Amino acid sequence: MATITKFEELEIWLEARRLSKEIISISNNSDLNKDFRFKAQIKDSSGSVMDNIAEGFERNGNAEFRQFLSIAKGSAGESRSQLYRVYDNGYINEEQLKYLVAEYEKLSVKIHNFITYLNKKDYKGTKFIDS
Repeated sequence: MATITKFEELEIWLEARRLSKEIISISNNSDLNKDFRFKAQIKDSSGSVMDNIAEGFERNGNAEFRQFLSIAKGSAGESRSQLYRVYDNGYINEEQLKYLVAEYEKLSVKIHNFITYLNKKDYKGTKFIDS
C-alpha cells in the first residue's frame, strides 16, 4: 500500500467531494434553489464530510484524525437524513433518493472501516515525533 501524503489522495475524501458536488448540482438545478435555508443546510452538511476528513488528516495525529473521521461520518448521516427531506419536498425523485442514500451509506461504511484500520495502527502522527 502506497503512503498517502495528502488528503486529496484519500478515497473517502474523493468520494465525499463527489457526493458534495452532486448535492450542489441538485441545489442549483431544482426548486431547492429557492429554499435558501434548507439549501444552505444540506450543502453545509455534505461539505462537512469532506472538510472534516481533510482537517483530521492535516492535524498529523492519529487520535485527532479518528475524531474528525467520526465527525465526517456523522455529517454523512446528516446529509442522508436531509436527502429524505429533499425528496419529501419534491426536489428529487425516488430514484435519485435511493441512489444518493446508498452512496452515502457506502461512504459511511468506508469511513468506519478507515477508523477501524487506524485503531489498529501504533502510529501516533508526526506531531508526536521529538525534534
